[in-house]
Order: sequence, then C-alpha cells, then structure tokens
Amino acid sequence: MNNVFISDHPLVQHKLTMLRDAETGAKAFRELVAEITVLLGYEATKKITLREIEITTPVATARSKSVRGSKLALVPVLRAGLQMVEGLQNLVPAAKIGHIGVYRDEQTGQPVEYYCKMPEDISQRDVFVLDPLLATGHSTSYAVNRVKQYNPRSIRLICLVASPEGLTLFTKAHPEVEVYLAALDTGLTDTGMIVPGVGDAGDRLYGTK
Repeated sequence: MNNVFISDHPLVQHKLTMLRDAETGAKAFRELVAEITVLLGYEATKKITLREIEITTPVATARSKSVRGSKLALVPVLRAGLQMVEGLQNLVPAAKIGHIGVYRDEQTGQPVEYYCKMPEDISQRDVFVLDPLLATGHSTSYAVNRVKQYNPRSIRLICLVASPEGLTLFTKAHPEVEVYLAALDTGLTDTGMIVPGVGDAGDRLYGTK
C-alpha cells in the first residue's frame, strides 16, 4: 500500500482520541472532524503544483512560490463528508466543491447513489474526495469510481479512520489513488462498524440516530 499515508502527528492522534470518546458531544465532534481534516490536508496538498511569480515586498521585489493557477476540487461523500469541507476550505478557499450522495442498501449491503453534482470544469482539477470513515469500503470506492467518470487530473482520498478490510478493498479497486488517514483500526463488527472506530460519524455530527 505505497499510496496510503497514516498520520502519526501528535495533534492528529490527540484530536482523534477526543473524536473516539463516546462522551464527546455533537458540537465538539464537528469541530474535531474539521480540525483533523485540516491537519491531514497539509499532507494531502504537498504535491500541489507551485509556480514562481514576482512580488513586491515592503523592502524589494522578489521571486517567490505561489499555488495560483492550481485548480482543486473538494468532493464530500454525503452526508458525513460535508463537515470535512469546512476544514479543507480553510487551506484552499478557492477550491470548487462537488457533492456525491451514497447510502448503503441494508438488504444487499451495496452502495446506492441518490445525488451527484460536480463542477463543470472538474476535468481540469485535482480532486480531494472526503469521507470520514472507510468501513467496508464499498460506498467510498463507489464515490471515487463516480468521480473518475469526469476524468479529473488526479484524485486523492482523505479519511479519518479506516478498517483493514475497507482499505484493502479500496486500494485494490483504486491503486493509483493516494489515501490519507488519521488511523487504521483493527476491524469491523458484523454490522460493518469500524472497531474501535468513532461510531456512526453522520449521527454523531448531526445528533441523529
């Protein structure tokens, strides 16, 4: 799994501990998701193309690096991925935003799409797919397949927590996609929940069950 990056940053691990805690309320949970996404985003944006421009400082003119001209897009997997957008927008405020809605059919366990809207120029952009949990991997893999249909320049996936099963499935389906994680957990329950995980991210974000 050469394209998988698991953060060992102390702040990521500290905030992840708070995120896992069942006593953490919805407000704090939302803030933590955004904060961890920012920290993972620093790693995920390392390969953004830079160009050299001339600027005038208070002292002199200078040649300096700029990301101007880099076209990025953020694509959250609804609904839980929405909170991750806030974090990444703090880093790349000019990024355009697409959305893809996918839920898991309880009978078949397979992903079902209910919404998809992408920027018109997504084929000219580097895309960051945002999904807090990579559990079984089916929905996330489906979402990335859907984004691939628009032929973007590149795709990266940012997740908070993954299971070994989900990560294996995803990397086999998308070996070229870089994956950025806060943690790789130990496994799945019989119902497809990550262990130890953080629970249902959507329910904890929005106070629903």
